Amino acid sequence: MALSAHRGEILHFLRDPVEHGESAIQHLKDGVLVIDEGRVVQCGDAAKLLPHLPDDARLSHHTNGLIVPGFIDTHVHFPQVEVMGAYGTQLLDWLETHTFPAERKFADRQYADEVAQFFLDQLLKNGTTTALVFGTVHPQSVDAFFTAAEQKNLRMICGKVMMDRNAPEYLRDSPEQSYYESRELIERWHKKDRLRYAVTPRFAPTSSEEQLQKASDLLKAYPDVHFHTHLAENKEECEWVASLFPDDRSYLSVYDRFKLLGRRSVFAHSIYLDKQDWARIGQCGAGVAHCPMSNLFIGSGLFDLQAARSSNVHIGLGTDIGGGDSFSILRTINEAYKIQQLRGENLSPFESLYHATLGGAKTLDLEGAIGNFEEGREADFVVLDYAATPLIDFRIQHCQSLMERLFVMQMLGDDRAIRHTYILGERY
Repeated sequence: MALSAHRGEILHFLRDPVEHGESAIQHLKDGVLVIDEGRVVQCGDAAKLLPHLPDDARLSHHTNGLIVPGFIDTHVHFPQVEVMGAYGTQLLDWLETHTFPAERKFADRQYADEVAQFFLDQLLKNGTTTALVFGTVHPQSVDAFFTAAEQKNLRMICGKVMMDRNAPEYLRDSPEQSYYESRELIERWHKKDRLRYAVTPRFAPTSSEEQLQKASDLLKAYPDVHFHTHLAENKEECEWVASLFPDDRSYLSVYDRFKLLGRRSVFAHSIYLDKQDWARIGQCGAGVAHCPMSNLFIGSGLFDLQAARSSNVHIGLGTDIGGGDSFSILRTINEAYKIQQLRGENLSPFESLYHATLGGAKTLDLEGAIGNFEEGREADFVVLDYAATPLIDFRIQHCQSLMERLFVMQMLGDDRAIRHTYILGERY
């Protein structure tokens, strides 16, 4: 297969811009991204690279746009698409009223197949090329998701929900059942093509101590899988955890006691944590998924970005469908900016894009595979359209810098701003 090359304005990160400033940012006003067999070969100035391209290289020229790495969603529920935009409850009511009835339908493999296809199409339409995904308690939900993701050649992580108490009987498993079903799914799917598995207890209140121990046993038996759960999203939830686990110092301590904190652990939300919790997450190399859309929509609270930064915690962004009301990472960034405004803090457009790309990859322990355009990275990328809407077009024409243009795309953009999405160098 001939080389492919993509010419246009290019932006990606070599490291964290908060820590390293401008040296972390590679911006090419007229750049070329060269791809061979689905991987990045070179990324540099067009004037230097174009003369050396083979004659049979496929060259695409993306004018009036910005080429960036594919977006990474570090927390999302594919079975909750049906309840997006549902009215009027906070977290615990949300689960009972909307989430659990929707997830019950995933006992039907055909339904799970249909939703998985729709869900992935929506991610790609919004420029999201990798996600860390909740299934349901039904193993067939994960089989459906991975089957669809494999067909599209996507890098995705998913897991079966483990939930043996404080939930409707039709959605409960047992500690033993959750262990064996998860183990079978790991054996079937983990590291198959671009797929990875995540051990996935929903959250501490819906897992007994016996089941949390089984989750720990899975991580011990399969040390290269991921761990994915919820943490400290809602005040009422935190009070519930304190009553269920009275001997543990904090919500995080429950997971820590069962040795569930590690480099590939991702804790969604993480709003109500103290300094000791943050320090422990950073010490373990674990990550958090900041989910601003659902935190606002469900009324959960305002994420402490400064606390996460100061503890060297890996931070990714999550849409948290269906608590979140959009698949768009651009919309997610929009809400993340506003949350920091309410907290009296600042979130720059460069830091936002970092969390959506290389920062998200680091959160998932995948920075060697995705997240930027360094040589050897998998060529998942997005072309943002500077003329996506009349309003964006008008605003971009009045911008004086890259930072201004990027901020306009983040504040005014949505799926319409995604001109093209590429998977391993092939246009979706």
